[in-house]
Amino acid sequence: MRISTLIGTSLATAAAAAVGSVVTTPAVETWYPKLAKPSFVPPDWAFPVAWTALYADIAVTSAVTLDDLDENGDHGQRQRYLAALGANLVLNGGWSWIYFGRGALGTASVAAAALTVSSADLARRTAQTNPAAGAALAPYPAWCAFAAVLSTSTWWLNRGRRSPAVS
Repeated sequence: MRISTLIGTSLATAAAAAVGSVVTTPAVETWYPKLAKPSFVPPDWAFPVAWTALYADIAVTSAVTLDDLDENGDHGQRQRYLAALGANLVLNGGWSWIYFGRGALGTASVAAAALTVSSADLARRTAQTNPAAGAALAPYPAWCAFAAVLSTSTWWLNRGRRSPAVS
């Protein structure tokens, strides 16, 4: 893995994290604690811990994959991987804006499902190129699937209420 590739993937994942945190932090301090939540919701501290580890995982496994594709001369596949990574990170940051920024819990559930599919696709693409990196990325779609269930359950428990972000 080249350091320049790791810097690039790290900056991309950090940008997605930053975009999400801009709206997440104020919501967590205001309306989010007032929502009804399912019994299986993790403690608040678990989310930044999990996401920090997952963003680092995405950065490293993506850098390994991109460099492997480059070394194999598969530039077309490398471009498709970059597009999949970019789309995934946009969905990732976008979910935060929909959920925490707009308080659109139902729409956020759909976005979380799309993020889960995108994350599984990214892990699949990674595993095709480097099975070890693909295995290392497997927690990402698993966490996204859990987040989709959590998001949908929270929406269900709060359906019919006015959007919490504008209350």
